[in-house]
Amino acid sequence: MNRQITRRELMHVLAAAGLGTAFASRVVADEADAAPRAPANPENKLIPSSTAPRYPAVLANGKVIQPERPLPVLHETDVLVVGAGPAGVAAAVAAARAGVKTTLVERYGYFGGQWTGGLVLLVISTHAKENGQLVKVVRGIGDELLERLTRVDGAVINQAAGKFNPTVDPEAAKFVMDEMVREAGVKVFLHCWGADVVMDNGAVRGAVFESKAGRQAVLAKVVVDATGDGDIFAAAGAEHEQRLHAIGLVHRLGNVDRADMARLKETGVKSLGAPTPLPSVTWVNLRGPSTNALDIAELTRLEMEHRRSIWNHVQKIRKAPGGEQVYLLQTAPQLGVRISRLLAGTQKLTYKESRAGQKFPDTVAVGGAQNAQHCQWPIPYGVLLPQKLDNLLAAGRCICVDEKLIEDMRLIASCLTTGHAAGAAAALAVQNNCRPRDVEISKLQKLLTDQGAYLG
Repeated sequence: MNRQITRRELMHVLAAAGLGTAFASRVVADEADAAPRAPANPENKLIPSSTAPRYPAVLANGKVIQPERPLPVLHETDVLVVGAGPAGVAAAVAAARAGVKTTLVERYGYFGGQWTGGLVLLVISTHAKENGQLVKVVRGIGDELLERLTRVDGAVINQAAGKFNPTVDPEAAKFVMDEMVREAGVKVFLHCWGADVVMDNGAVRGAVFESKAGRQAVLAKVVVDATGDGDIFAAAGAEHEQRLHAIGLVHRLGNVDRADMARLKETGVKSLGAPTPLPSVTWVNLRGPSTNALDIAELTRLEMEHRRSIWNHVQKIRKAPGGEQVYLLQTAPQLGVRISRLLAGTQKLTYKESRAGQKFPDTVAVGGAQNAQHCQWPIPYGVLLPQKLDNLLAAGRCICVDEKLIEDMRLIASCLTTGHAAGAAAALAVQNNCRPRDVEISKLQKLLTDQGAYLG
């Protein structure tokens, strides 16, 4: 019979292996703290067919019919944020720090969205010009995130004079967002795709998620749609627009410091991409065609064609004199969708208003300039609010702006600031037991400034 090893014996084994007593102590402590779990199938027996009711879709008269079925409630919360890109992370941290129970659900296994998974590493529009001076508009939670990244060795470089518009390492960004979300006490569910909403008398009361566990619901008092594509407000029936926009795929190259650019340029290779915090690694953007980001057949075609094109291009570089040691390090795990749905809000912010720097009494965030060449532009609360639907806010690239302003609103910096605003508003709605549209603007603005946000 096998004898179970004792704690003292395990300590000796790990230390003897050269891992050190500190490592050994941590491993043993982690083991002791872990809750005991029974094996899923201890005797490797066949799992019998479930006797619980099942509700599969059925084929009837040439149509696939999904019967009505009850869904298990995975969790109940005050504020539910769906989507953990920059907007969703900022919203979740803002709401949790305001003192309400907050839950963040994400379809992938990491935070950051296009910033990290899409390898869009340049954080543009963090600053703007105001009275001839360079002004930082990304403050509060977004600025804290960026500042914490500067304290991580090799996480950030700044490509422009004045230390604005930083380029960030995606793995460092994932780590720092993990830490901020954890410290704020946010409940997190990853690997869950928002599939539907829970409605009650015209108001959103939660969302339905699809995962390996099947369909489950999370109930909430207020929901923030930070999916980027407006998946939640569209499922709830909120009025919105659909836009076709460029869909690309970013990739990273390695060993670029070993390339002979003078020789490569002679063969027609003009650039090996933009620098990243990792030495010898660059990132290469790809705009791609303007097409339908809600068409899965089109997304599939683009994903495969972009990857094939990138591979062939890199092989061409490797065969060219001076590029022999360059290699394809990574294609982005996420296709580069820029815009799909835009909410029809109680107010639409226009490009003309933004360039005029028009001020609003309900300003909750401020946008910046891509190269800090124009003025800051206030963002009103109404762009986050659906026209009719209650208990729902939008944040990030899917909020209500005109077509010309899309290029500015979809950027990471703007997503951080509008996410912060949406999270704070959701928390106030919960605390005051009111609809998000009825939140007192002065209280919201005070909460945002107390959390460090910049409102102009």
